[in-house]
Amino acid sequence: MKNNLKFDFTVDKAAKTVHITRAFDAELSLVWDAFTKQELLDQWTAPAPWVARTKYMHFEVGGKRFYAMVGPDGQERWSIQEYTSISPKTHYKMLNAFADKDENPELPGSEWDYRFSEENGMTTVQITIFNESSERMERMLVMGFQQGFTVTLSALEQLLASLSQK
Repeated sequence: MKNNLKFDFTVDKAAKTVHITRAFDAELSLVWDAFTKQELLDQWTAPAPWVARTKYMHFEVGGKRFYAMVGPDGQERWSIQEYTSISPKTHYKMLNAFADKDENPELPGSEWDYRFSEENGMTTVQITIFNESSERMERMLVMGFQQGFTVTLSALEQLLASLSQK
């Protein structure tokens, strides 16, 4: 595993946008799978000691992922994601909203745009998150989104390293 891999997390409050760029020492197909397959997503998308539990996921245009981040005390924070565009192994977009356990979204939500590229066995993921309101963006930031997302990307790096050795 290489140290000092590119990582950039930029918040543009005026544009209600977060830009994240993260490089991984792994092949594109493996990184793509980690972002698009339920059994891998559930292993890294919640910051420890929380865990992710997907109730269902259909990775296709118009498909959805409905999942919860579950705390050590059993507290659940649900989210629903709807995939709006998919170009295999290069790009996908989704709408994301917090939700209740009955799949009722808490609007407004956010639009997530993922771009994947590979060079010399290193994969870079660029994520742009546009929040539909300043209030939602503030809620994300107050909830510790930057710290939590940074932790989850580190967990992803460890997962990718273990999968690359298989």
